[in-house]
Amino acid sequence: MEKNDNKDPLHGITLEKIVTSLVDDYGWEELGENINLRCFTNNPSIKSSLKFLRRTPWARKKVENLYLAHQKNDW
Repeated sequence: MEKNDNKDPLHGITLEKIVTSLVDDYGWEELGENINLRCFTNNPSIKSSLKFLRRTPWARKKVENLYLAHQKNDW
């Protein structure tokens, strides 16, 4: 029997779910204060943020880290 032990805490969670969750919990203004990215501060939308984050690994990592920290605090 094969055992699936994936250690990635983001396994199965889409970038869209991450951004949507952060926007729901923080709002665009506070999210932009936490992570100073133009996609969060200048005419923000889920679609434009996803487009930027998919092409910018360092920014995506910041968003993922904030999401993980936020999830950890919710537990």
